[in-house]
Amino acid sequence: MNELVAPELILSPDDPALVLLCNALRDLSSQLDNPTTAGEIPWPRKQLELCGKYGVFKWFIDEEHGGLGWSAVDLARGYLALGAACQTTTFIITQRTGACQRIALANNDYTRQTLLPDLLVGSQFSTVGISHLTTSHRHLKKPVLTAVETETGFVLNGFCPWVTGATQADTLVIGATLEDGNQILTVVPTSLTGVTLHDPAHLVALTSSHTGRVSMENVEVDRKWLLGGPSENIMAAGVGARTGGLQTSTLAIGLAGAAIEFILEESQRRDDICGPAQSLLTEWEGLRGELLDTAAGIASCTAEDLRMRANDLVLRATQASLLAAKGAGFVTGHPAGRWCQEALFFMVWSCPQHVMNAQLCQLAGLEST
Repeated sequence: MNELVAPELILSPDDPALVLLCNALRDLSSQLDNPTTAGEIPWPRKQLELCGKYGVFKWFIDEEHGGLGWSAVDLARGYLALGAACQTTTFIITQRTGACQRIALANNDYTRQTLLPDLLVGSQFSTVGISHLTTSHRHLKKPVLTAVETETGFVLNGFCPWVTGATQADTLVIGATLEDGNQILTVVPTSLTGVTLHDPAHLVALTSSHTGRVSMENVEVDRKWLLGGPSENIMAAGVGARTGGLQTSTLAIGLAGAAIEFILEESQRRDDICGPAQSLLTEWEGLRGELLDTAAGIASCTAEDLRMRANDLVLRATQASLLAAKGAGFVTGHPAGRWCQEALFFMVWSCPQHVMNAQLCQLAGLEST
């Protein structure tokens, strides 16, 4: 891959530099997920450095806090491009962005002034540990991460089950539950005594996202790091965030687009797959249009319906790309095989129960209720 001379910023999803960045991410994507000769799981350091140079991390933050303040529609278009180029890098960016947005939006000048400048240029890395407050481990009677309030802050005990990029993080934005049921959202520097960053889980796909468990044993967090709470259901407050919404659907549609583009290229040489290729393209264009309309606030469908259809399309499109690739696609390193594995992620990532139930019914040939 030729070295890129990065512009200062990509100012819009129409910027030609976004194509250059995505081409670079696509070229580098084949190096991910396979352990090195030393048995280490690769981390997309080069990819994230490029995103920092091109100003990607500033897209998501308002201008008043040093970002570019892209609109919801432009963010969707940007995520579509990145997701088609490299799902691992883009997934990491979603978790990094979640941390940055909570820091930017919280009523805490200290955390914003201390952390945000370095996060926006990519010289620091932060990520979120909040799945246990939204979709993971919520069936357990006892919270998996608890907080006890002290005179100076909070003492944390337990674990965050799924933290992306944990082993690379300088800071975490985590949620914890107090004995009375109220919750807090706080920054936790990973250098604090009692924080253990476990080895990343070996996943079916996106292993290079370094997603794994973070344990905390009597971790004393100063009140100066508090982003929100204590309050009931902190994720519904201003510093919270929606899960399973447009962001996840956008990455699924982006991945489907990459697979369909491959099938279209194959169809130029093979008349027998022209019909399926065009049909998938038409469906993808329609779903992309509905996504952008939803982002613009003129939706004709709900975010949940969009998620269901995005899941369905990405599963079918990636498997169709494997059919088009034939046996070559089943060899490690071919993108079609990797796309099929990555598509499975959308069945478990931030998937609301009603979406999961509808998907199960669809797979079982039943009408969803």
